[in-house]
Amino acid sequence: MKSSAFVYPWDVNGDPEAAGRIAGLGVQQVTLASAYHSTRALTPRHPRHRIVTASHAAALYPVDERWEGRRLWPYTAGDWAPGDAYGEAADALAGAGLDVHTWVVLAHNSRMGEEFPETSVVNAYGDRYPWAPCIAQPDTRAYLVELAAEAAVRPGADGTELESLGWYGLAHLHAHDKTAGVALGDAGQYLMSLCFCPSCGDGYAQQGLDPQELAVAVRRALEPVWRGEAPAGGWEAVEKLLGGELATATRAWRDSVARSLQTEAVTAVRSAAPEGFRIVLHADPVSYHCGANAGVDPGHILSVADGVVVPCAAGPGLLTPFADRGVEGSVLAANFTVVSGMGGRPAELGADIARAVELGATEVRLYHAGLASDEDLSLVTQTLARLG
Repeated sequence: MKSSAFVYPWDVNGDPEAAGRIAGLGVQQVTLASAYHSTRALTPRHPRHRIVTASHAAALYPVDERWEGRRLWPYTAGDWAPGDAYGEAADALAGAGLDVHTWVVLAHNSRMGEEFPETSVVNAYGDRYPWAPCIAQPDTRAYLVELAAEAAVRPGADGTELESLGWYGLAHLHAHDKTAGVALGDAGQYLMSLCFCPSCGDGYAQQGLDPQELAVAVRRALEPVWRGEAPAGGWEAVEKLLGGELATATRAWRDSVARSLQTEAVTAVRSAAPEGFRIVLHADPVSYHCGANAGVDPGHILSVADGVVVPCAAGPGLLTPFADRGVEGSVLAANFTVVSGMGGRPAELGADIARAVELGATEVRLYHAGLASDEDLSLVTQTLARLG
């Protein structure tokens, strides 16, 4: 079974042993960030640093002339990834015998939201989420599609993994986050992630809704959540709070926006890529879910892309809806966290992979070769050696 480890350029550049060490894990591929959001990352083995602070979302390579004259364009990285940081790392990893695929983060960009606040998701209370570009806005969609094509198809890359290609909402790993005081549940997360920017207002109107009346209804629906009375369950809980008719109309709008963006972005990458280039999405099989693993319709996305990478940190159950709708030859990659300090279970990786294979997984992703401790990586190496 093919396995791939996630890597940042700063894990490799400046460390002459990094590429060989990653190849020594027993993986055949690396998923290397080419466009990434802001982060603070540990580099436990690097000879020059231990902490890398990427202060804003950026392209980790020199962008080309396609962006000239555009209002929205990819930011240049700072000293955490200077020049063609992606290209330098990709060359080293390929030199160690690894297939290199790009890792492209799309609708997750706090600096864009700060400099162009009108691009952000706006909740029913009027609060903006600067980390979450609204994917219904034409300029934002054009930016995301162009970024997908450019950042995915880098020299020497055999494929790409597109992250955050869909709605981003309330949930976000933000600095000093203080949003967990009330348990929102699936329903509260959905209602707090609904966008009320002008573009979304027009979209709700197309569904026969008055946007202002809908915002009032959403705020009213959230009242029991703030009292600590959020109903359990998934979509049924949303319908219970908001009402079935309103809930269905909002989901119809948001699902159509996400589906069309996903189709458009994959098509743009396909047009820019050489034959045989593989395009997969980080995806959640529940279409109304938001975040890095964008909510998708499994049947639709497997008819458009070459496959999906599915989060399996909490177990491999999310693989099943994709396996049930699978297209022959589709990639169904189970993504396991192997950093024990981030809740990963590297000691259980063998059993987790076996269960994922039973549910239809065709490949494995390991998060994350640069962040994990030596002990975590040793356990990964032993497991992959046993699996052959």
